[in-house]
Amino acid sequence: MIGFSPHLLSIRILISVVGLVGNVFLIFSIIQTTNSKIKSFEFFLLGLASANLEEIVIVNIYDIVLLQTSSTTTSIWLCSSLKFLTMFGEISSILFTVLISVYRYQKLRNADKRANLQIYLDSIRSAKMMIGVCVMFSVLLSIPVFAISAKDSAENGTGNSTGCPPDFFQCDRYNCHLANGIYKYLFILLCNLLPLIIVTVTSCLIISVILNKRRMVTPVVSVSGSSQLVRSRKDPRLQRSSIAVLAAMGLFQVDWTLYLILQLTFSPHDLPFWAEMEYFISTSYTSISPYMYGIGNNLFSFKTLLKK
Repeated sequence: MIGFSPHLLSIRILISVVGLVGNVFLIFSIIQTTNSKIKSFEFFLLGLASANLEEIVIVNIYDIVLLQTSSTTTSIWLCSSLKFLTMFGEISSILFTVLISVYRYQKLRNADKRANLQIYLDSIRSAKMMIGVCVMFSVLLSIPVFAISAKDSAENGTGNSTGCPPDFFQCDRYNCHLANGIYKYLFILLCNLLPLIIVTVTSCLIISVILNKRRMVTPVVSVSGSSQLVRSRKDPRLQRSSIAVLAAMGLFQVDWTLYLILQLTFSPHDLPFWAEMEYFISTSYTSISPYMYGIGNNLFSFKTLLKK
């Protein structure tokens, strides 16, 4: 991180600004456009946008303020707290993405047979409970950062002059404590690989449902007695929203696949711009996805934002 290219810094600032604007815009758009009763899907989007916003802000504080400073007196507690908040936002964003993908598939599946009947996640109580579960898991999976940072910051070779290492796990291929290694690969399994598999599977199922609906035709007898084929009724708003979800899921799959390759193939010592690569991979989804969700759900318009 120290002494990285000003071009990378410019790109980093641009991505951060784009992400901040997009997530803030999405939050205010949902608040402004839901005058009566907020729907569970909007609850999930609010949770996702809030997690994205928190991650972008904290990771910039951690990387730019701490890793760029020449001070050697950085508090271990401050470093650990920022690591915890960064990982909490990252995990929350991932879990809310999984929740959105599962919800969208359930909403599309058997929609014609179900008619106006609600699915389980349509209930506001169920939606709040799932949001609470996501937050709880994010906290539990982020807490071990305190133990790792407190024990190994001084002795592990991944550290820097501030005592805040770019590798949160402090576990490279040559110098990795057992506890650090267990936490690293448990984190990769539960927070990266498993969500990636779930999002990939649900994306394929959503595509399958959409394609089947396009092919579905219904025989209808006209007044003259002749038989005609009429396509099944579609909800254009649901279709557009589903396409936006699929686009965001595609971006999610690309980003976290690259992240897995980076974590499992390289170490901070192998790449001089490790922290920058990790930043660009992890924050591209959090910065771009709110625009996909907002545009796909007709939330990104000044008319709805300024509506009182």
